[in-house]
Amino acid sequence: MLFLTRWRRVFTPTTSVALRLYHMSSPASSVGQSAPKMADKQSLVESFPPPKELLTPLRVPQKTLLGPGPSNASPRVLAASALPLLGHLHPEFLQIMDDVKAGIQYAFQTKNQLTLAVSGTGHAAMEAAVVNMVEPGDVVLVAVHGLWGERCADMCSRNGAEVRTINKPIGQNFTLEDIQKGIEYHKPCMFFICHGESSAGVLQPLDGIGNICHKHDCLLLVDSVASLGGTPLYMDEQGIDILYSGAQKVLGAPPGASPISFSARARGKLARRKQKVPSFYFDMNLLSDYWGVGLQKGEPRKYHHTGPISSVYALREGLAKLAEEGLENCISRHQENALLLHQGLEAMGLELWVKDKAARLPTVTVVRVPEGVNWKDVASYIMNKYSIEISGGLGASAGKAWRIGLMGHNCTRDNVELVLRALKDALQHYGVRIQAKL
Repeated sequence: MLFLTRWRRVFTPTTSVALRLYHMSSPASSVGQSAPKMADKQSLVESFPPPKELLTPLRVPQKTLLGPGPSNASPRVLAASALPLLGHLHPEFLQIMDDVKAGIQYAFQTKNQLTLAVSGTGHAAMEAAVVNMVEPGDVVLVAVHGLWGERCADMCSRNGAEVRTINKPIGQNFTLEDIQKGIEYHKPCMFFICHGESSAGVLQPLDGIGNICHKHDCLLLVDSVASLGGTPLYMDEQGIDILYSGAQKVLGAPPGASPISFSARARGKLARRKQKVPSFYFDMNLLSDYWGVGLQKGEPRKYHHTGPISSVYALREGLAKLAEEGLENCISRHQENALLLHQGLEAMGLELWVKDKAARLPTVTVVRVPEGVNWKDVASYIMNKYSIEISGGLGASAGKAWRIGLMGHNCTRDNVELVLRALKDALQHYGVRIQAKL
């Protein structure tokens, strides 16, 4: 005879919740019901056997990731990812969160208290910025000169904003005059611009934009996913109100915990919202309590969600490596190796997408594919022979370009020479004449 034991929640006048054990009797004593037979359950399980793929050990090949991201993590960062898990409110983990906050403030060059790591990739940080700052009917101006402006415009539109854009062809950046005209004409409450447009390899100058925005009562939102640590960026000095980045580029950590920071101006707009932040997960009012923003020493943190513990470990070590090297030294390393790469590519007769040398993003270089060459064939040849990743174009550059990344642990002279040799070999394999000696 089969008896199933269940727990039932019972509410009584004298106690709020009690648990009462009860039994389901045999089929004979159950009116109109029959308990499932063990044989039927066995048959059901057998119809969904374990996936064969999961009955073999996990194997991950070693590759050199010289695309636009992620970049290879250092052994130190990988070791941090494998450390024992802690509870997301254990005091030891809360200290690690504080370390991460301090590291982000250093990397961003800011004293903003509302500085933390969003649980998610760089896209999550972009979405967190938008959902906290944008309310239905807000006018938002977006600078579009590649994919990331398009992506932010989409997110703002989904949150009810009246989205206006200023546009440049992919590979060009905006002047202060362009931006001032756009802000004076559209009168937005927030202006978005991407500092390092990785789809085009463009570096957008930021000096002066904050002053223009604030003169017109407009917040400045900046994407630094592909630029942080590879080129100068000073959040407070440049008047940036909301700044976000990613872990998997120069910081050299696995994607999963992404830096973000809000100025006092941005927090003021958050406090004046007429409606709740539409995302519980990304609500900075709630995340502030989890990250200890504004709490007095000893005041308990408030549970919001289970943070990505191993990703936070890794981000902490990526930020620690940046602090140990020094921000200025890290930036110099990326600029120097990018210059070597640019010189080597041009010596091979290849054309860089961005003509203006001052507008070239040091971390991601975009190279035009020569006429008659299939970008995918070359990238696949390099992957198959050298286990090196270079990527194709993205957005408007798709099918027309390769993107080569030198970021974080991967940003070395040896890797510059390696990728140039591999690219030369691949091009010669497909009949392209190369004159340069590498």
